Amino acid sequence: MKRGGATDGDWIRGLLERHERPLTLYAARLVRDVERARDVVQEAFLRLTQQERAALAGHEAVWLYKVCRNLCLDVRRKESRMSLLDTEHEEGAHSSTPPPEHAAELADSVEHVLTTMRALPAKQQEVLRLRFQSGLSYAEIAQVTEDTIGNVGWLLHEGLKGLRARLAPSEARGVEA
Repeated sequence: MKRGGATDGDWIRGLLERHERPLTLYAARLVRDVERARDVVQEAFLRLTQQERAALAGHEAVWLYKVCRNLCLDVRRKESRMSLLDTEHEEGAHSSTPPPEHAAELADSVEHVLTTMRALPAKQQEVLRLRFQSGLSYAEIAQVTEDTIGNVGWLLHEGLKGLRARLAPSEARGVEA
């Protein structure tokens, strides 16, 4: 079917190319398993094919993140026990690789921040990931999480403040060593 100059297949392929990796990373953080995250993202895109393109115009990313989030919450409800993402799968979900000379240092830094982030409340972790890993705006995050924009801003502020407080002591120890 052709609408607006491009077929629905082209539209979906374009969305898949832009959003599959970030959605997989986001879902992996929520379900703590890359394979389950891929299944969730696949299901979200299958549901996208059943939607009217015109109804989603301009809101595709928010719609995909919201559906993905709801599917992840369903998975978590079904599986009461959550396992941690192992580093090997986590690295496979990233869309870009650092230059070789910085790879080890970057991997250590990222792992340190992610480990530190796990100490934050789940809601703060989620909005931080949506903002900084997925690049969503405050309004888009509010739609995905069904929160107010003000609360999203507060969660981001508190999450960053918590990260800074937890990272600062370890950085100071690294400088002294």
